[in-house]
Amino acid sequence: MTEKLLDISELRTYFFTEAGVVRAVDGISVDVDAGETIGLVGESGSGKSVTAQSALRIVPKPGRIVAGSIKFEGEDLLAKSEDEMRKLRGPKMAVVFQDPTTSLNPVYTVEKQLTDILMLHRDLAKAEASQRALYLLELVGISEPEKRLKAYPHELSGGMKQRVAIARALSCEPTLLFADEPTTNLDVTIQAQVLELLKKLQKDLKMTMVMITHDMGIIADMTRRVTVLYAGKVMEVADTAAIFNAPMHPYTEALLKAVPSVKQTRVLEVIPGNIPNLIEPPTGCVFHPRCKYAKDICVKEEPRLEKAEEGHQVACHLWRELKLEAKAS
Repeated sequence: MTEKLLDISELRTYFFTEAGVVRAVDGISVDVDAGETIGLVGESGSGKSVTAQSALRIVPKPGRIVAGSIKFEGEDLLAKSEDEMRKLRGPKMAVVFQDPTTSLNPVYTVEKQLTDILMLHRDLAKAEASQRALYLLELVGISEPEKRLKAYPHELSGGMKQRVAIARALSCEPTLLFADEPTTNLDVTIQAQVLELLKKLQKDLKMTMVMITHDMGIIADMTRRVTVLYAGKVMEVADTAAIFNAPMHPYTEALLKAVPSVKQTRVLEVIPGNIPNLIEPPTGCVFHPRCKYAKDICVKEEPRLEKAEEGHQVACHLWRELKLEAKAS
């Protein structure tokens, strides 16, 4: 059996606040094969970004990884020192955040933000780093790259800033890229361009990618496998085609019903209620307060993630009896 590039098992990352302990990630397991693109999908507060932050060991305070294991290329990341992790971030693992306005430093030029990374991790001289920075801007499709190198982030459009953020993430040719809602703050046209860019770069560079999003349309376009998260837990894991053609969890069905269809006029369905308070999550299945199929067992017992079919896992007491709707084409 081939070893996974990234193997996260039973991860628990909690935030210790004055109001109580927020169970942001509560037993999530995710694995990624080398060269594939997988998706982490769910509403805000489902644990997607915190899972990525945990893998990169950049969980902000007062958050802390309290249990589980994270292995990358067979090595235990939780056993590594901060210095060891710093050497992995960039050359081995990188991230594109959703808002380049906050992830790029406003007081430094594009050139400095790229060359500093290259000089640190690649041990390049300044002139070599500048040439590499120019190449990276060309790689991500930025027009007039020589001019943009001298620009500050506020002088660039939102789409251009996100391309710079992607160039920065790719500067050291990482093995694994986390794309954390990389198109959320962009208009639809620019969003499509950025997604096509990521798809092309993933193919050309043979890079492994974890696409983090709330948008099932992006999941359909970008990924081969998908893990559906809700309230810090895994609801369903399957190939992307199976998720769209034969969902087995009511939450997955609800996400699909909220996706617009270009071929069919229909009323989009809103998932009732809100993500629960993760300081005091619901008993039983965390989705039961919002689930139209819920029964007594859903309130009393937490379902375990079990194999429904080859390559398809689901955490639902009722999956054998439910006939859920697939995505309308």
